[in-house]
Amino acid sequence: MARFGVRLENDPTLSPQDYQELSAQAEKNGFDMVWLPEGGGRDSLTSLATMAMKTERVMLGTGILPIFARTPTNTAMGAAGMAAVSNGRFILGLGVGHAPTVESKDGIPFRQPMTRMRETIQIIRRLLSGDEVNFKGRQFNLTGASMGAATPKKKVPIYIAALGPQMLEMVGELCDGVLMNWTAVDYLEEAIIHIKRGADRVGRDISEIDIAGYVRVAVGNDVSASRESLRRQVARYASNPFYRNFFAQTGFDKEMSAAAAALNDGNLDKAAESITVEMQDQVAIVGTVDECRAALEKRRAAGLQLPVIAPFAVGDNKASHMHVIDSLAPN
Repeated sequence: MARFGVRLENDPTLSPQDYQELSAQAEKNGFDMVWLPEGGGRDSLTSLATMAMKTERVMLGTGILPIFARTPTNTAMGAAGMAAVSNGRFILGLGVGHAPTVESKDGIPFRQPMTRMRETIQIIRRLLSGDEVNFKGRQFNLTGASMGAATPKKKVPIYIAALGPQMLEMVGELCDGVLMNWTAVDYLEEAIIHIKRGADRVGRDISEIDIAGYVRVAVGNDVSASRESLRRQVARYASNPFYRNFFAQTGFDKEMSAAAAALNDGNLDKAAESITVEMQDQVAIVGTVDECRAALEKRRAAGLQLPVIAPFAVGDNKASHMHVIDSLAPN
């Protein structure tokens, strides 16, 4: 049966009880995984723990946990805690985050993100496997680190957020899965080539690696409000160098350049106008239930094994989430 995930927005206006209701409904409707991002506000592990208490089957993942504000050891501790609370249903999704946020909000230098990610994965993988870790790297030196009796009883899968070629190749080398963002249909084939290149380098079979990605979705007959919300969301990413480059590689340099120039002038309305319908339909899905299902299957055919439906708010956030979770139920 085709697999689907759902991403819940990390939104402080959603209460712990709201998260429990949304995740329980996702489980009831046949979704395989629930993912929760972390970018500010509440941490994602606490909210996922509340969901674990009201679900029994659905996998629960951090989508993603930024690595600069945490050490590999305390990230492994959080993963072990979630694995215990969820009875082995936890997926550890990691990402490097973004330089402006890390340096301004966390107050730490954003140095060597690829090296930091590689060492973080290597250390966490060994800790969660029950090893005593002695590690000498470029960013971390550990002596005698171990989880002891807190070691999870079963493997905790590690996924990483990847946009560019180097990070995608690292997925192929080291990870159980990738979690892409703004998963553009026409970029999937290229992304998978990079993952396979990394896998080939270390003698892994790409079939061992789960290809997952967020797909922003709004379901409805009147999509004008949805498209307006989507345009503004995409436009905001133009101020982020990682995403601006990613969208440019995906063929939308013109849109991103115009949006970035408008944002520099403090004009989000003008920036949003730069986001064409063609770009919206590459990076998101807006339409009726049947149109949305067809667009999701198009992405699956292009190699996206786990489409992670990411409802975006049009009006009330909880109601928007529940509407999409019910409308696109896999069951």
